Amino acid sequence: MGEDRERTEERERMEKLMARLESYLLSLEQMRLKEYIHYLGDRRRLMRSHFLGGVARGLGMAVGFTILGAILVLVLQRLASRNLPVIGDFLAQIVSIVQRRLE
Repeated sequence: MGEDRERTEERERMEKLMARLESYLLSLEQMRLKEYIHYLGDRRRLMRSHFLGGVARGLGMAVGFTILGAILVLVLQRLASRNLPVIGDFLAQIVSIVQRRLE
């Protein structure tokens, strides 16, 4: 009788282990691990993907800095046009330095 109980407990443990293993395998399939490993193995595809991502990030930064720079120049021009005593002189110096550098 003791052996039957041990076998039953062992069988239950094995069933629980199999159920857990199946859930892990299902999770791996849902993560699409096979496709990801294939992607990492394809060097050309990986390099092309990273290159295009880098170009897109660089282009985005360039456009973003251009827009922010334009906004900053507009704000500085409006502040300079108001003839504020301290800020106006400082901004006028900055504008003259930038104009000299552009020439």
